[in-house]
Amino acid sequence: MAVLNVVLLVVGIALIALGYLRARGPWRRFQALKAQDANMARYDAWRGGVRHGESGATGASVAMAMLRRQAQIGGAILAAGFVLVLIAFLIR
Repeated sequence: MAVLNVVLLVVGIALIALGYLRARGPWRRFQALKAQDANMARYDAWRGGVRHGESGATGASVAMAMLRRQAQIGGAILAAGFVLVLIAFLIR
């Protein structure tokens, strides 16, 4: 059982590190785009509303969706690593 625990622990820690590294970059960029989008919304409100004729998905909203998905995948990998570490401690 000790070998299985060590293997689960090592694989879990590796997945935690990999998930963190995969999620960190897209999440930071997503937050920056979200802040920029909020700033543009405040500016449009200050100017008196949104211009007519602007509708649909913008390049920034598509990029935000892609970055959010990449961060979710990294978070899922990180969560799988935590589960493996937890299993390694529960199996004794």
